[in-house]
Amino acid sequence: MDALVANEFIIFTIVTGAIIFFLALFFAFIPVGLWISSFAAGVRIGIFTLVGMRLRRVVPSRIVLPLIKASKAGLNLQVNQLEAHYLAGGNVDRVVDALIAAQRANMNLPFERAAAIDLAGRDVLEAVRMSVNPKVIETPKVSAVSKDGIELLVKARVTVRANLDRLIGGAGEATVLARVGEGIVTTVGSAESHKEVLENPDMISRTVLEKGLDAGTAFEILSIDIADIDVGRNIGAQLQTDQAEADKRIAQAKAEERRAMAVAREQEMKAAVQEMRAKVVEAEAQVPLALAAALKEGKLGVMDYYNMQNIIADTQMREQISRAGRPDEPSTGQARK
Repeated sequence: MDALVANEFIIFTIVTGAIIFFLALFFAFIPVGLWISSFAAGVRIGIFTLVGMRLRRVVPSRIVLPLIKASKAGLNLQVNQLEAHYLAGGNVDRVVDALIAAQRANMNLPFERAAAIDLAGRDVLEAVRMSVNPKVIETPKVSAVSKDGIELLVKARVTVRANLDRLIGGAGEATVLARVGEGIVTTVGSAESHKEVLENPDMISRTVLEKGLDAGTAFEILSIDIADIDVGRNIGAQLQTDQAEADKRIAQAKAEERRAMAVAREQEMKAAVQEMRAKVVEAEAQVPLALAAALKEGKLGVMDYYNMQNIIADTQMREQISRAGRPDEPSTGQARK
């Protein structure tokens, strides 16, 4: 009897465990809770549709909860639309929130466009909010130089509104800031004096807005306001100073070149003088030989030679007497040495 009771208890335990395991597996695979929530919210989703989501590896809560939200907001969305967007890698909840925000703001935003914006990598909800509530973008300080050479540091605030029609493929905020900076540089650079810009800063706003800088971007520029203008360096004077310094260095280099050429010429002249002196010494060395040859051949007598020596000695004496008051000037004999 005890063995029979024990066997029945074991069988009951096994059956109970199997039932619990089956129910746990059933409720884990089939989102009955979501089905009940959707049914209570008035959204008709079949239980087999939820099972199909599981088989297609779609998280049912990512589809059912946004669908309930859209249904309560009065949007006519289908399960297949949301599921296809989810499978494409989109954020279904973000798209539904953007559609609800656009509907409240009386904006015409179909689901296909919102899904395309989301798949393009842009925040569709932020775009709708920016379209309703324009955003202010502050540019960094832009350095621009007027014609008188004075640098101005300009900071501007750009009020933009998202353009949903150009959001796909349109340029972002960086392009808008770059174009505004370009417009500031152009406007300040065309001014005759920096004082004109300081007196009328709105000339920058007018010139920049007339250029149509929002073309091809995802935004529409509403206004450009100059927040701050600071006077910077005197670029013109600095450039002139740098040019003068460069000219001075060039002149110094040319002067050094001329000096080097003069030194070289001086050395050449000294070498030429030495060469001429050598020729003079060589010529003077030929005189005794010529005298000896003349004496030997009888063309010159002994007395004639002595008379010539006396004339030479007399000439040297007179030169020494004439240069007695100028001791620094060498005599003829010294010069010959």
